[in-house]
Amino acid sequence: MANWIEHAILWHIYPLGFVGAEREAAACPQVQHRLGQITNWLDYAVDLGASGLLLAPIFASSTHGYDTVDHFEIDRRLGDSADFDALVKEMRRRGLRLVLDGVFNHVGREHPTFQRAIAGGAQSKEAKWFRITWPQAGKGGEPDYATFEGHEQLVALNHAEPEVADYVARVMNDWLDRGADGWRLDAAYAVPREFWRNVLPQVRAHHPDTYIFGEVIHGDYTAFVHESGVDAVTQYELWKAIWSSLNSGNFFELAWSLKRHNTFLEAFVPQTFIGNHDVTRIASQLTDERHLAHALVILMTSGGTPSIYSGDEQAFRGIKESRAGGDDAIRPAFPATPAALAPYGWPVYRLHQEVIGIRRKHPWLHRAQSCVIEIRNTDLLYEAFADDKRLWVALNIADTPVTRTIDGAAEKLAGNVSASQNNGKTELTLPPHGWGILG
Repeated sequence: MANWIEHAILWHIYPLGFVGAEREAAACPQVQHRLGQITNWLDYAVDLGASGLLLAPIFASSTHGYDTVDHFEIDRRLGDSADFDALVKEMRRRGLRLVLDGVFNHVGREHPTFQRAIAGGAQSKEAKWFRITWPQAGKGGEPDYATFEGHEQLVALNHAEPEVADYVARVMNDWLDRGADGWRLDAAYAVPREFWRNVLPQVRAHHPDTYIFGEVIHGDYTAFVHESGVDAVTQYELWKAIWSSLNSGNFFELAWSLKRHNTFLEAFVPQTFIGNHDVTRIASQLTDERHLAHALVILMTSGGTPSIYSGDEQAFRGIKESRAGGDDAIRPAFPATPAALAPYGWPVYRLHQEVIGIRRKHPWLHRAQSCVIEIRNTDLLYEAFADDKRLWVALNIADTPVTRTIDGAAEKLAGNVSASQNNGKTELTLPPHGWGILG
């Protein structure tokens, strides 16, 4: 795994939404140089504490970016290659890394290779790139093809075809050559693991310092990492346990998930988050907004490579819905510059700065495991540790104060906890809905 990822905190952007792009590429016949709008936010990301950007798809597509039509071109709603180069240059000037989103399970129905396959028939050289069922001779009808989860506009690739593997490796290497540092593999769970095992060595042979993680929602995370060759997968189990335990007043759920998380950390370092472009925003997911701090603290004191979804640091609201356009609320347009943000989100931004700052000062948290010291349904004291380094995290989501004891000397690093020393121990008092990080 790339050494730089040990210090990485990624600010996650969905570019098409961020810049207010047209819903469909057909409504944008000319190149619009909008990637520069992201450049306007780079200092904001640095001040937040981010060390890199994670960008959702920026390649030519028909609609939402996940129906790619050209992996080698920037979506004209965002700009062109020169705009990409300019963005990378400005990121490098600030010491920021860049992770791109690769959609390699499927392509858009308008992808030229698929269009040539359909036009050329079963004997065309392009047909082998896809899993197409052709109508029987003389019976007419339209060819059928495999899709991603039933979406007819998302045509599944044939991952058993060597040319497809070579193509994906070429795409990944091309953008790494242009200045990217890593890849998120979209819908990695839907792709045979041996495909990644074939492709990724071709990428790392040219870019050994690249970071590659796969989108995996359910299943055996460790087996996927081992069998595919990725550096990490998305930690959806921990994401769910964080907001669910806070909403239900059941820290035992979180404790169980942290125990599971420890087993993953023995094999790899997961990509962790409390928000991304595919889920309801954390400020809307939580039933009590006072617990936004608790969610952030858990994320930043748990082992992993954390990302913050743009807008979550300003307590943006947005609920994901299962309908056409159901992602719009969680993928909004941002103003031209941070100065135009509403004033009421800045206290949450400063909270993020404080907690992310602790993470940056303790980079060993990247691989830290967790040990529960004391637990009740609505309050929790746990230790984050790696080697001989440790921090303590105290959380209370009850309407009454609680007291806890740390067996050793510890001072408050952040939060509204009160700490006092007594006979070599640290006595903690947590106010209602309070929290603290101690070291």
